Amino acid sequence: QTVRWHIELQPWASPTPSLNYEASRFLKYISTSQISCEHTNLNSLKGYSKTAKKPWSVCLDERFSLIHRIRSKQCRLYSLGLGNDDNQFELSMANSGCEVHRFDPGIKSAHIQEGRHLWYHRLSIDWRDPNPAIAAHKLHSNTKKLGTVLNEFGHQKIDVLKADVESAEWKILENLILEDVVEQIGQLVFEVHIHWPGFEVSGNDSTVVRYWYSLLRELELKDFRLFHTYKDLSKPQMFLKKEAFNASSCYTLSWVNTRWK
Repeated sequence: QTVRWHIELQPWASPTPSLNYEASRFLKYISTSQISCEHTNLNSLKGYSKTAKKPWSVCLDERFSLIHRIRSKQCRLYSLGLGNDDNQFELSMANSGCEVHRFDPGIKSAHIQEGRHLWYHRLSIDWRDPNPAIAAHKLHSNTKKLGTVLNEFGHQKIDVLKADVESAEWKILENLILEDVVEQIGQLVFEVHIHWPGFEVSGNDSTVVRYWYSLLRELELKDFRLFHTYKDLSKPQMFLKKEAFNASSCYTLSWVNTRWK
């Protein structure tokens, strides 16, 4: 299998590159569900009390594997966060019998187990592994790619990957696509930030938006379908530092891998 270094960029949205056309195509894309999912709320599962601050929606329809894996106590959630104290979703998944791993570089010990099903790991998931030969990288020895962590933990599959990583999501998503790790994931629930390009995403504005759009189209090619989209109106209405396009700076998007029946 050949290693891919770059994603396939989609054609420009217009004959000549234009931020207006790119933005309107992208915003329409992230605001439109591709399949309907009847049951997206964990409230229907036992042990769920308070409502979470954000709509971390998973698809619990019978035609997909997650609800069956929850019932058989075989499901696994990976949650990527950065010092976020809203862990209601993780607790509810753990209460449902899922094995929950939360990765956050800010926790105090290397690994903490809380209850039967919930683990905290002092690890930051990144789009590259640190290079031990570079002195500066030694500071980041608790930073790893998701594929590396899966190998180290001996996990073949993740039923749900939740990510709230404050603008690192674009490069992490790219890494998951390029290394085919995304095929080991049943559902993706990502918070995406569009008020600036994101960590290590370069280019002018129209190039950045084309890249974002192309990443999401790659997910579609891998049989992921967007089933829930949430525009966070509590966040500044900014799109690449502009108050145009009637966009929030933050959306929560949920996809299901339709290959996972």
